[in-house]
Amino acid sequence: MKASDLFVKTLENEGVEYIFGVPGEENLDFVESIRNSKIKLVVTRHEQVAGFMAATYGRLTGRPGVCLSTLGPGATNLVTAAAYATLGGMPMLMITGQKPIKSSKQGHFQIIDIVNMMKPITKYTTQIVSAKNIPARVRESFRTAMEERPGAVHIELPEDVAVEEVSDDIFVFPINQIRRPAADEKAVVKAVEMILSAKQPLILIGAGANRRLVSNMLTDFINSTGIPFFTTQMGNGVVDERHPLYLGCAALSSTDYLHCAIAKADLIINVGHDVIEKPPFFMTHGGTKVIHINYLSATVDNVYFPQWEVIGDIGNTLWQMKEMLTQRFGSVEDSSQGGIPTQYWQFDYFMKVKEKIAKHIVEFVEDNRFPIIPQRIVSLVREVMPDDGIVTLDNGMYKIWFARQYQTRHRNTLLLDNALATMGAGLPSAMGAKYAYPDRKVLAVCGDGGFMMNSQDLETAIREKLHIVVLILNDNGYGMIKWKQEGAGFENFGLEFGNPDFVKYAESYGAKGYLVQSTDHLKKLLQKCLAEPAVHVIEVPIDYSENVRVLTEELAGIDCELL
Repeated sequence: MKASDLFVKTLENEGVEYIFGVPGEENLDFVESIRNSKIKLVVTRHEQVAGFMAATYGRLTGRPGVCLSTLGPGATNLVTAAAYATLGGMPMLMITGQKPIKSSKQGHFQIIDIVNMMKPITKYTTQIVSAKNIPARVRESFRTAMEERPGAVHIELPEDVAVEEVSDDIFVFPINQIRRPAADEKAVVKAVEMILSAKQPLILIGAGANRRLVSNMLTDFINSTGIPFFTTQMGNGVVDERHPLYLGCAALSSTDYLHCAIAKADLIINVGHDVIEKPPFFMTHGGTKVIHINYLSATVDNVYFPQWEVIGDIGNTLWQMKEMLTQRFGSVEDSSQGGIPTQYWQFDYFMKVKEKIAKHIVEFVEDNRFPIIPQRIVSLVREVMPDDGIVTLDNGMYKIWFARQYQTRHRNTLLLDNALATMGAGLPSAMGAKYAYPDRKVLAVCGDGGFMMNSQDLETAIREKLHIVVLILNDNGYGMIKWKQEGAGFENFGLEFGNPDFVKYAESYGAKGYLVQSTDHLKKLLQKCLAEPAVHVIEVPIDYSENVRVLTEELAGIDCELL
């Protein structure tokens, strides 16, 4: 068989169902091999979109999403998506083409060193120089992409290697499930001692906890101990946020109501967070102690230097900790019936903060002014989305509002990027989510700036008959940077632009386009579009004056002593 056939055979062995990408001349043998396989090739209009789709597919399934490009400019277009996946902890495999490496037929035309270019932003990158190495390189790529922390990997398949002949019975490596190492018992014992010695412990849930099995273990641990918890932006939904011990999301790094509780805590039990995600709070010398519970040891930073670390499988660590507490206190499932005494820790202040946050985030959610304010938009989206519906956010001002206000009820149902925080990923993420979960409702929330960065792939969504809804929040500018610019005392400059008629733009691709005329109109449109299979694009004029009133002025005036 041809080497390209072998490559595709190894991908089938890994369970690959889709490859997203833009083929080129150097991939034609590989594309022909896909044509004769069980794998579906989804042709996109831009390689970056293919990368975002693959990364999101990997984020949701835990298995690497796969994307394809040719050499040169096709491969460079994957760079942002590679960084997105690696920083965000999303398993993804990129396959790029290359000119023949054994002889030159076009000099250095389009040739750059893709492997070395990918090194700083991937976990593993390699060039296939012999067809016989394909099974090992593919297996190693998938293993590395899924290994904690997950991220992007890359394989370059040169044109002349792709046509090499190999034996039909060449060995394809089986997939061996490897159990993650468990945390050292002594480390767990010390962590439990620190928790029992604390008076006001808090649990922080980060992106690393957003894995299968961890959610149940973490919920059990919280129920067993009665310790309140909060999340980072990418840790949202790991535990159902309707839980009575949920305080809120640290959408900002400081000066939010939640930070009153953080400042009062004498111990933060940090489950799955690392410094790649924007800090949920700033550590200070002599301040609150932190226990780092994660798959990997902490990266020490000026704002993060935990006093104790428990390294190993997070779910197993939480189970060990719960068991130790159980042995000490008896059954801890219901503290009112034995187990940890309800007065063991002091959570009265945390509950006051929770009450304040709960009152704060419902303010103005019924405000029907038009253009629509962010609080109302978030509230309406929560009303119409089912519990398992997936909302994918592009990057912009609305991301902070959704992180603070949206009640996430299942893990990986509010997808935002707080690591690379790139624009242009909202629409592709919705498309990737639909391939991962075709039966779920999927809504992309984009700013006008982020949407236009990859809007061309509306055509892909329509061609593929995807049922997605795209909400474009239109303020004719880069809203988040305008907020930052104003907060820094600068004049309004350089951040405004014009937009197309989004309704006509959507319709030109064959999508259904709508312009919201009122708040009530938005709710009806969302319900209609989520119910009717098609690609729907809804333009919403947004009033961002609340950015300054709430996030700048109101939060600056918080007095934690008065809560």
